[in-house]
Amino acid sequence: MAHAPFLRVAIEQQPDLFAELSRGVVPDPAPFDPDLPIGVAMRRARRREALIVAIADLAGSLDLNGVTRRLTAFADRALDAAIRAAILERAPDAEPVGLAAIALGKQGSCELNYSSDIDPILLFDPETLPHRAREEPEEAAVRIGRRVVELLQARDGEGYVLRVDLRLRPSPEVTPIVLPVNAAISYYESQALPWERAAFIRARAAAGDLRLGRHFLDAIRPFVWRRSVDFGAVGEIREITRRIRDHHAHGQAFGPGYDLKRGRGGIREIEFFAQIHQLIHGGRDATVRAPATMDALDALAAAGRIGGEEAETLKAAYVVLRTAEHRLQMVDDRQTHTLPRAQDALDNVGLLAGLGSGASLIAMLKPHVAAVGAIYDSLDPPDTDALSPDDDSLTAQLGAMGFADTETAVQLVERWRGGSYPALRSPAARQALEAVLPGLMAALGQAPDPRAALVQVDTMLSRLPSAINFFRLLEARPQLAQLMATILSHAPPLAEALGRRPALLDGLIDATALAPMGDLPALIAEMGRGEDGDDYQATLDRVRRIVGEKRFALGAQLVAGVSDPLDVSHGYARVAVAAVDVLAAATVADFAVAHGLVPDSELLILALGRLGGGALTHASDLDLIYLFTGDFAAESDGPKPLGAVHYYNRLAQRITAALSVPTAAGPLYDIDTRLRPSGAQGPLVVSLEGFAQYQRADAWTWEHMALTRARAIFGSDAARLAVGAVIGDVLQTPRDRGKIVADAADMRAEMARHKPPAGPLDAKLLPGGLVDLEFAVHVAQLTGNAGFDPDLGLAIAALAERGIISAAMGEAYRLLTRMLVLLRLVAPDSQPPSEATRALIVRVLGAADWDTLVARFDATRQDVAQCWAAVSGGTDEH
Repeated sequence: MAHAPFLRVAIEQQPDLFAELSRGVVPDPAPFDPDLPIGVAMRRARRREALIVAIADLAGSLDLNGVTRRLTAFADRALDAAIRAAILERAPDAEPVGLAAIALGKQGSCELNYSSDIDPILLFDPETLPHRAREEPEEAAVRIGRRVVELLQARDGEGYVLRVDLRLRPSPEVTPIVLPVNAAISYYESQALPWERAAFIRARAAAGDLRLGRHFLDAIRPFVWRRSVDFGAVGEIREITRRIRDHHAHGQAFGPGYDLKRGRGGIREIEFFAQIHQLIHGGRDATVRAPATMDALDALAAAGRIGGEEAETLKAAYVVLRTAEHRLQMVDDRQTHTLPRAQDALDNVGLLAGLGSGASLIAMLKPHVAAVGAIYDSLDPPDTDALSPDDDSLTAQLGAMGFADTETAVQLVERWRGGSYPALRSPAARQALEAVLPGLMAALGQAPDPRAALVQVDTMLSRLPSAINFFRLLEARPQLAQLMATILSHAPPLAEALGRRPALLDGLIDATALAPMGDLPALIAEMGRGEDGDDYQATLDRVRRIVGEKRFALGAQLVAGVSDPLDVSHGYARVAVAAVDVLAAATVADFAVAHGLVPDSELLILALGRLGGGALTHASDLDLIYLFTGDFAAESDGPKPLGAVHYYNRLAQRITAALSVPTAAGPLYDIDTRLRPSGAQGPLVVSLEGFAQYQRADAWTWEHMALTRARAIFGSDAARLAVGAVIGDVLQTPRDRGKIVADAADMRAEMARHKPPAGPLDAKLLPGGLVDLEFAVHVAQLTGNAGFDPDLGLAIAALAERGIISAAMGEAYRLLTRMLVLLRLVAPDSQPPSEATRALIVRVLGAADWDTLVARFDATRQDVAQCWAAVSGGTDEH
C-alpha cells in the first residue's frame, strides 16, 4: 500500500480478493468470465492475477519459479483465448484451427516477468485456417492476427491484458504479421541469422493450433540444434552483448541507474551464457536443451559442460536479479529493468523489497552482478598480438614462439595468407585466419615437433572445403590448439583422421572428452538416441559419427597422457560393442520390414580375439561369428518370407556392411568373420546347434584356442546363456596335451613365417610379444582345463593361482598391452620414433627414460618367450 501505487489501486478495486489474500490463501487461476466480452474478461483476469502473484511473491508464498510459471500460464491462456475469439468472430461455425502462436523469449521458457511483453511468432496453415467466402487465407490470417493483438493490448479503465511484440518474426519490416507455416520453415532452413538460433532455444507452441505449432518446431529443429559446432553463431551472440552494452551505456555502471537486464553482469548475460553453451553442445547432447535458464544451467552442469560452482553462482544471481526486477515492475506496472537514479525512488524499491533502503538493495545485488560479469567475460578468448605481415618481423616472432625452422614456418604462413587453398580464399576465411593465427602458431611452436605439427596443419587446410568454422573453434577454445599440436606431432593416425574430418575437434571442446569412457549401457543409449523420424541411414551415420568422435577422444587421452592405455583399450572395446549392438538392432528392425522375423528364433553375435577379450587398439578390426537359434528349417513371417538359413545369412551380410561400409559420416570397423565354422569356406551364419556340433566334432585346435576369448555381445539373455553353455562345454572337454602343444607350436611357427614383426617395437609379433603370450595362455587353458575367461588378464591371474603359469605373466601382459595400444597411435610402423615422441611414451608408461623402457621391454619379452617355451615344450626361438 505504501510503496507500489499499481498494487494499491488493484487492492482498492478488488476488496474481496484482498481479503482472501489477507487470510494467507493463494487463490487458483480463475477462468475467463464467459458472460463478459472476451477482452473485458481477460483484462479483469489479468488484474486479478497481477495482484495474486505480486502479494504471493512479496510474502514468499511463491518462489521465482512459481511466479514466472504462473505469469506464463496466464499469458498462454490469454493468447489462446484471443486467437480462438478472433477466428470465431470471422467464422462463428468453424473449428478454430489453422493458426498457431510460437512463444519465444521468456514466454517460451515459462519465465515471464511481472510486467513483460510477449514475443510470439504467428503462423497459419492456408489449408485449414477458416476464412470468409471470397477471402484469401493470407488476408484472413493478417486480419485475425491484428484482432489478436487488439484484444490483448487494448486498454480501458481496467487496464490491459498483455503487450505484444511481433518483431521477432523473419524480416519484420517486410513480412506480414502472420506467416504461412511452410514459408517460415523455408526461411529458417535457409536464410535465418545466427541470433535466431539462440531465440529458438526457448521456443514453444503456446497457443492456438498446437498441432500446427509442434509441426513447425519439429521441422526447424535441425536449424536450432546443429551437429557441427558453429562458433560463428556463438561469436554473433557475444557481439549482441557488446552492442547491447554500447547501446545502453548509461545502464552499465553498477549503482543507481544500473540496468538489471542489459547491464554487465545482468540477467541477459546469465541467459546468454547458458544459451551459448547450449548452442555449442545441444546438437550432440539433447539433455542440455532445457528452455528455462536455471534448468539449462543445471543440465549443462550435470553433463559436465560447465562447472557446478559456475552454475550455482549464476542460478543464485538469476534469482536475486529477477526478484529485484519484479520489485521494480510492481511499483507502477511498467516494463522497466533500470534501478532508479533518484535516491527516494531507489529507497522506495528497497522498502518494497523489505530491505529497508535503496543502499541495502544495491549492497545485496553487487556481489551477484560482479560474479556474473566475471563468468561471462571469461568466454572471451585472451587477447594476442597479431602476427606481423613483414617477413623479418614475422621471422623473429615465429622464432620466439619456438620454431627452429623459421623459413618453413614463414613460407606456410604466407601461403595461408595468400589464399593458396580453396578454404582460405574468401575474405571471411582470411579474417578468421588472422584472428586465430597468433594463438595457433604459439601452440604449434610449443609442440614437441613444431615443424611436423605445422606441416600437418598445412595438409589439413589444403583438404578443407571451408576453414572458417575450424578457425572459429580454435579462437573460441584456445586450449584446443595446444592439444591439436600435440596430436599432430605424435599421432599419425589421429592426424590423418583430423585431416579428413576437422570436425573431430568439436568433440574435444570440453573436459568430458578426456574423462574415462562411459559404461556400455550409456554408450548404447547415446548411439541409439536419434531424432524422431530417423531412418536406417540416419542411424548408420549417427553411429559412425559418435564412434569416430569416441575413438578420436580416446586417442587424444593417450597422447595427452591423462589415461592409462589399459583403460583406453577397454574404452575402445566398449565403444565397438555398443556400435555392434545399436547397428545390429537397427538392421534387424529394418530387415524385418520386408522379411519379418523367424518365429522362435533370433540372431546371436559372438566377439572373439581382442574384442572378445575387451581390449582393442585404435587400429583393431572386429572378429565376429554370427549364429542363430531355433529351427534351421523355419521360415520368416514377413511380406517376403525367407528360409531361416537364407534369412540369417542375408541379415548378417547387411550387419557386416553396416559395420564396415563407409558412409558420408566416415568409416567404422574392418570386420573379420574367418573364425566362423569352416572359416572362409563355410556359410557366414550357422545355427547354434550346428555351431555346437562343429566345435565338438570338427574344430581344429586353433579354433578352440580362439574360442577361449569368445563372448556373446548381441542377443537375448537366454540366447547368450545358451551359447555360453556350449562354449563352456566345448572348452572343458578333456584333450590330448601332446596334440594341443604340437598343433599350437606349428601354428605359431607358420604365423611367424607369414607375418613377421613390423619393427623393433612390435609388441605384438616380436618373439616374446603378445602373440606368444596369448599362445602360452591358450595352450595352458586347454591343457589344464582352467582359467577360461575372455579377459586375458583375468585368465592369466586364474592360471597363476593354480600354478599353471607364472604370475609374472600378468605384469608382462599389462606392459605389452600398454605398449601395443600406445604405439599403434604414436609409432604405428613399430620403428623408434622421434626424441619428442619417445619422451611422451616414457611419460605415459611411467618409465624413468627411454633406455630403461626398452630394457624392460626386452626383459619382458624374454620372460614371455621362456613361458611359451615351457608351455610348448620347445625353445624360446621361432
